[in-house]
Amino acid sequence: MPEPENKPTLVLIHGAWAGSWVWDALKPELEAAGHRVLALDMPGNPQHPAAAEDISMAGCMAHIAAACAEIEGPLLLVGHSGGGVIATQAAEMLAERVAGVAYLAGMMLPSGLGFAELTTELMQRHPEAAGIWPHLHWAEDRQSSTVPPEAVCEIFLQDLPHEQAMAAAQRFCSQPEGTRALVAEWTEERFGRLPRLYVEATEDRSVVLAAQRKMQALVPGAQVVSLACGHVPQVVQTAAVAAALLAFAN
Repeated sequence: MPEPENKPTLVLIHGAWAGSWVWDALKPELEAAGHRVLALDMPGNPQHPAAAEDISMAGCMAHIAAACAEIEGPLLLVGHSGGGVIATQAAEMLAERVAGVAYLAGMMLPSGLGFAELTTELMQRHPEAAGIWPHLHWAEDRQSSTVPPEAVCEIFLQDLPHEQAMAAAQRFCSQPEGTRALVAEWTEERFGRLPRLYVEATEDRSVVLAAQRKMQALVPGAQVVSLACGHVPQVVQTAAVAAALLAFAN
């Protein structure tokens, strides 16, 4: 077994309306296998208040760069849901240090394409691709949104017992648009040459399977692991996600 210092540090990037807490079940399983794990809160999250100018892709990159500057050795970036866009941009930025990029029901998109654009086209044949969008509650200035707890239970966590799902739903927070509606810009020479893993969630009601499969077709070459679960596999199939990530890391 490689020494811990030779193993990649897993950098875990949460999606919209969530936070680093969404990795609480997975993190110890990865650490038990000898990996360092860094679960970050993105700018604008209640755990990471930020100035308006830092609630942006640039702010996310500065935050990740600063956090990773303290780490020696290779990095394995893991993005859940919308965190996939941030993971892609971080991989482009830190390509020399990145051993691979993993997506958990994540937004793995071509350079310059936003998820909203992808789903608008998909909805013509798959109305369910609207996902969480019809359920959002918007601030008056439309600069942030929240997900009602019942919608969290129905769209994100339908495969958890309702009481457990509702307890988790209370932790979802307001999401600034500046760190939600993001588009990654990447090159074949940097992000494009990195190994990728896509963990698809076949029962996902948010990033629906048709969207996941479309992204895999548009950005081909990822190793794919398919799990029969909803939108948050690291919570409902923790052991399977850990196994997939550890196999990819090694």
